[in-house]
Amino acid sequence: MKKWHLDRIISIATLLTSVIALYLVLKKPAPVSQPQAPAVAAANAQSFQEKIQQLETPKDPGAAPAEVRLTSEEVSAALAQAAGAFPVSAQQAISTSAPDAAIAAGAPEVKDYKVSFDGDIAHGQFLTQIGGKDVWVTLSGHLGSKDGYATLDPTEFKVGDLNVPVSLVNDALQKRLAEQRDQLKLPDSVGDIKVQNGELVMTQKN
Repeated sequence: MKKWHLDRIISIATLLTSVIALYLVLKKPAPVSQPQAPAVAAANAQSFQEKIQQLETPKDPGAAPAEVRLTSEEVSAALAQAAGAFPVSAQQAISTSAPDAAIAAGAPEVKDYKVSFDGDIAHGQFLTQIGGKDVWVTLSGHLGSKDGYATLDPTEFKVGDLNVPVSLVNDALQKRLAEQRDQLKLPDSVGDIKVQNGELVMTQKN
């Protein structure tokens, strides 16, 4: 009888845990950034382009490589511009949050994504489908570069509002990044990237 009660309790606890986990997976997490008004987004996208052009201007002999600092608002606006979220003339942007590098089989459909920078950490958040359900995925980590390609050392991974230990997903994440390495190639004018003091810092190639 005692064993039956114990098994019953374990079964109920397991079911309850599963329900809670499912709720957290489907629950929309706190956004990593706030929406921008169209006019503000257009201005930020233009600012992004102007700063990137500074890196494309050949430096004078003996001069130090140029360095630009981009806010998360500028990067978010450039990503929205590249996705056609609002009409502007330029259509170039870099994908610092790497939304297509989600850990999933095949190429997931990304419906929306946001980025933000906090200290030396980059946060990327995107909406995709898992099992036919819209689910938000949040990925945070340290951005860097190696051999002309962007790298990501993850510090946090969330599905919905459910935290997933990085140690469980890092191997799959790095495999996915390797598979999509071409998308992580830095522009020829960029030698290094990193997040510092809440901004994306891009340094001109020597």
